Amino acid sequence: MQLAKQTTTESPFYLDNEDSYQRWRDKKSFAYPESISELLIEVKDPKHLSKSEHSALLALTQKTNMAIYISNTGNDPSASIPIAIARQFGLKNINKNWLADESGLTSLRVVDDGIRKNYIPYTNRLIHWHTDGYYNAPDQQIHALNLHVVQQAATGGENQLMDHEIAYLLLREKNPDYIRALMANDVMTIPAGTKADGSARPERSGPVFSVTDSGNLHMRYTARSRNIRWSSDPLVQEAVDYLRKILDKEYSSYVFKGLLEPGMGLISNNVLHDRAAFTDSEQNKRHYYRARYFDRLANTDFSL
Repeated sequence: MQLAKQTTTESPFYLDNEDSYQRWRDKKSFAYPESISELLIEVKDPKHLSKSEHSALLALTQKTNMAIYISNTGNDPSASIPIAIARQFGLKNINKNWLADESGLTSLRVVDDGIRKNYIPYTNRLIHWHTDGYYNAPDQQIHALNLHVVQQAATGGENQLMDHEIAYLLLREKNPDYIRALMANDVMTIPAGTKADGSARPERSGPVFSVTDSGNLHMRYTARSRNIRWSSDPLVQEAVDYLRKILDKEYSSYVFKGLLEPGMGLISNNVLHDRAAFTDSEQNKRHYYRARYFDRLANTDFSL
């Protein structure tokens, strides 16, 4: 099903569009999933989804900006699996970072030597709440994030997920000025530094929430405390504190937590997520494929 085309000026994510926001909020909140089990869709072959499988996954992403597929590919390490499912949702412009595999995917697993060992995704340590690519340049923002599981760890490694549109909704309902503060262009800054390849990385400031040319909501966020500088504006500090509260599983029913198993995968419009610490064994060495795209999942634009 293709959504009716909306115009940017109708976007509910602009604070001036109160009528649009109220219509979107009511539609968004109605029958919203209450557990991660409601995000799961079984598929026979993720490389060739049936019409009904694709429709079921698409309906979930239209509602929650994410869906989780369950397939029987198990420990098959073929990169063609996540690449193929992404293409079926219109994702083509992959962000191939310099540590990515030849396919453009990033293999997330523990690495004990080389340059990768210096980066948290390649360790077994926890990763706090974030959206991917928050440190990217403004014209290279990540709009879709997919994960595919080849192998899970012996213990740990659970993920928490939260729809960034729900985070926006909860913040706006609490205080619309929180949104106004978090849309400022100097809210969150990553100081200048040096990349691992020796090249310079410029200081990058930007908003937490922004509205794309298509009127969709984009979120740029990290809960990490090192190498991040937040605006000193008291309202910003208050908004960020409330956002942290929203992301607390004990507080919010909108946080989904689960452990993905081999053959499972996440497709999403770069929703908020984290990763628990984990322990590998000889038999179970955690291996996820991660794909970041400059595209958004097809046919998931905002709908009133």
